[in-house]
Amino acid sequence: MISYAGLVLMYLSLAAAVAAVWSGGPRISPDRRTQPGAVDRPSPLAKPSARLIAAVDGGLRRSGWQVKVKAALDSAGKNVQPGDFVMLLMVGMLVAVVAGLVLGLGAGCVLLALVVPVVAKVGLGYLAGRRRAAFADQLDDSLQLLAGSLRAGHSLLRAVDAVSREAEEPTSIEFSRILNETRVGRELGDSLEDTADRMRSDDFSWVAQAIAIHREVGGDLAEVLDTVGHTIRERNQIRRQVKALSAEGRLSGIVLILLPIGVSGFLMMTNPGYLSKLTGSVLGWGLISAAVILVVVGALWLRKVVSFRF
Repeated sequence: MISYAGLVLMYLSLAAAVAAVWSGGPRISPDRRTQPGAVDRPSPLAKPSARLIAAVDGGLRRSGWQVKVKAALDSAGKNVQPGDFVMLLMVGMLVAVVAGLVLGLGAGCVLLALVVPVVAKVGLGYLAGRRRAAFADQLDDSLQLLAGSLRAGHSLLRAVDAVSREAEEPTSIEFSRILNETRVGRELGDSLEDTADRMRSDDFSWVAQAIAIHREVGGDLAEVLDTVGHTIRERNQIRRQVKALSAEGRLSGIVLILLPIGVSGFLMMTNPGYLSKLTGSVLGWGLISAAVILVVVGALWLRKVVSFRF
């Protein structure tokens, strides 16, 4: 029981450290952190860390994973370089291995190390999904602001700038990115399409197509955006209604998935001998594997049942 309690405490400490590094908080300028006339001396670990991160970046670049990791971080809204992120994962895996050796888990250290990247991937997916949902909810208001700026006589880029300054996150960040890309010479249509792909928004893809057609044939873009915005509002209303109706099914799926895991964990901590027959024979491990497979299949089935695309 002490071993499992130590394992839980270790992961809580690791999660707190990662959260502290991940959030970063508001940064203070170096001028305010140092006294006048003081010399800012780098840490002894600065150069080795920079070299190691550069080596990790080079390996990601040669393997082609740098673009994928960067895209995942951008989708999650994390302004972190791929090398820094992978380096943080490596440190977390090393801490997990050392903690497993201290707790005497033996070969279980490998499983603990593999948990770190899996949790990181799931976390990035969760953050990206929440960010995309917020972008979809804010899209109708953003279109109203865009159409209002066009009716006031502003150009399209000026209207995009107004949305980037007045909208909430993540819409403001995405529109700022579009504006910065167009300022360095990229086509507006390509930036809009990339944003739609990154946010996985069919609604914003319609907006990009409407703007592209307007740039070719002309017309009243504000009226077109109003029509598209009305359609998006109707879709959002239906989406929220479907989400409310399927809430019970989603909650039932979460309870059914977590129930066997929670009960097994509770028995392992309170009465380890109760499950010794399963963990002490080949047949027991086979039954555990079958149970895990059934839980995974059930989770995928329930997710398919309560997921709707329209």
